[in-house]
Amino acid sequence: MNRWIVLILLSLAQFMLIVDITVVQVALPTIGDRLTLDREALTWVVTTYTLCFGGLMVLGGRLADSFGSRRVLMTGLAVFTAASLLCGLATGGVMLITGRALQGVGAALMSPAALATITGVYHGEQRGKALAVWAGIGGSGAAIGVLLGGLLTEGPGWNWAFFVNVPLGLFVFLALPRVAPATRGSGERVDLPGALLVTLATAALIYGVVNAGDDGWGAPGTLLPLSGAVLGYVAFVLVERRVRLPLMRAETLARRPVLSGTFVMLLATGLMLGLFFAGSLYLQQERGYGALATGLMFLPVAVAITVGAHLGASLLPRLGGRSVAAGAFALTAIGAALMAQTTPGTSVWLTLLPGFTLAAIGIGPAFVTATTTTMANVPHGEAGVASGVINTFHELGGSIGVAVISTMVAGGFTGAFLLCAVAGAVAALVSLGLVPAGRPQGVSVGHGHGH
Repeated sequence: MNRWIVLILLSLAQFMLIVDITVVQVALPTIGDRLTLDREALTWVVTTYTLCFGGLMVLGGRLADSFGSRRVLMTGLAVFTAASLLCGLATGGVMLITGRALQGVGAALMSPAALATITGVYHGEQRGKALAVWAGIGGSGAAIGVLLGGLLTEGPGWNWAFFVNVPLGLFVFLALPRVAPATRGSGERVDLPGALLVTLATAALIYGVVNAGDDGWGAPGTLLPLSGAVLGYVAFVLVERRVRLPLMRAETLARRPVLSGTFVMLLATGLMLGLFFAGSLYLQQERGYGALATGLMFLPVAVAITVGAHLGASLLPRLGGRSVAAGAFALTAIGAALMAQTTPGTSVWLTLLPGFTLAAIGIGPAFVTATTTTMANVPHGEAGVASGVINTFHELGGSIGVAVISTMVAGGFTGAFLLCAVAGAVAALVSLGLVPAGRPQGVSVGHGHGH
């Protein structure tokens, strides 16, 4: 009985992490008004969380292996809960973005440690059932997040999008040690320089892309951080080749299944959160929708992602990953192109909403394909690292996608939606050549986070 209580508590903790990605999207315009934040600052409210979450997730997994999963999980939960309180109390952009960064750090510690706890507690058929519950949190968390964001923003206030985590976090923090077994770590050293380099390099990349929307691609404020990002990634590769226990092995990253999986995950997450970002701002700033109305409009979109993921899971064994990935991105491109037809004189119910729903149905199978084709085609000894890399690119894709779309929004919403359509079409073509052919066998299908 205790084992299923453990799963409930861990799922509740993971649910908070997923909800916090989409719950903020609907509240963004209100946050901007109340804290006097411009487009660039609002972009960082979204991307700082996913950047720290993704950039430090593999490190979180290494720490769980080294110091024990329960200890790292409890540390991450404490950091995330305290950071949520800080976000809710924020009186300015610096305080809010700092809180979001700390939330990302806590999430990066929690998520891999929670998954490691599940695999340690459950075995055989029960492990499969537990992992199926875990995988389903991604879609349900995204769906509930957009609705919850609208309800809280128009109800008690945008602060409660963060305050709601505090009682949940405290409850899990107090209850989990009573039922989850303590674990002993290996004591091995972890690659802190590698984790810091990849996170700082990605932060520089995002800063350069966001700044391009205001000052142009040739401005020093754009070129300098982009150059720093390139140097940071080069330094990361050099560090990973020299340390005994690297964060990510270059040989693993160079494997075609991992390369294709990271590409599909990066584009799918970037398109999903980029469309959420642009759609939320368009509905509330251009059309005058309230936060609750926006959340209700996005609810079928979030549900469509889950429906698409289940559809992709059923099609993969029949059609293979290459066909599913190409078809998924093509569908997303068509949906984004329909969204681009939205103008002040057209109905959002005939363009934006059906287009976004169609795009979301395509994004779901892309998530499934990225995970399944990768894990089915890497050696067993590299499965853990490959899984960590895929999950990392899930978060980094969201950060980069929002940054790029934010830059396009500075010039108009139509251009932002058209860019998503072009990106989806290009991704479909690349998938035809990059994603391994054949039908993946012998791996459980996951989607969203924690797969």
